[in-house]
Amino acid sequence: MFSYIAGFSLGFSLILAIGAQNAFVLRQGLRHEHVFAVCLTCALSDALLIAAGVAGFGALVTALPWLENAMRFGGAAFLIWYGARALLAAWKGGEVLEAGNGARVSLRSALLTCLALTWLNPHVYLDTVVLLGSVSAQYDDRPLFALGAANASFVFFFGLGYGARLLRPFFARPASWRILDAVVGLTMWAIAASLML
Repeated sequence: MFSYIAGFSLGFSLILAIGAQNAFVLRQGLRHEHVFAVCLTCALSDALLIAAGVAGFGALVTALPWLENAMRFGGAAFLIWYGARALLAAWKGGEVLEAGNGARVSLRSALLTCLALTWLNPHVYLDTVVLLGSVSAQYDDRPLFALGAANASFVFFFGLGYGARLLRPFFARPASWRILDAVVGLTMWAIAASLML
């Protein structure tokens, strides 16, 4: 169980930081749109990346330096675009958390955005594949370490997606959405800047 607890603790601490993926899950949870599908997509993606890291995919990233740059700049470009959309929404305002207000996002669109925020984010690879993959080598039971880290992703994403409902009264006011969109947009641009620098 020591390997499982270590994997869970490290995985949870890495995913806890506010980022593009987490902000998107929070937004979907607040809007109560496709929450289960979005949370499941994020958690399964993390589980696949963690399994790849523990299985040794980290060595491939180290062996192909161009792969890191491609992921970094591709991810930065996507984050700049997504951040611009969020800042535009903050500037325009007018969204509230009432049924029938604001355009509903289709399941396809939500999942494509979720997948892009996950798979085009180089930090996800560094955290799940490289860092968790290399740390897992210290443990005798590496599959149990990977299971713990993957379970942390499931607990976190479903907790964030469904826990967002507690904030629903706060987001019934249009100003709250403008603040959230502004924070999300600036966060995306800050992450993009850190990737490019």
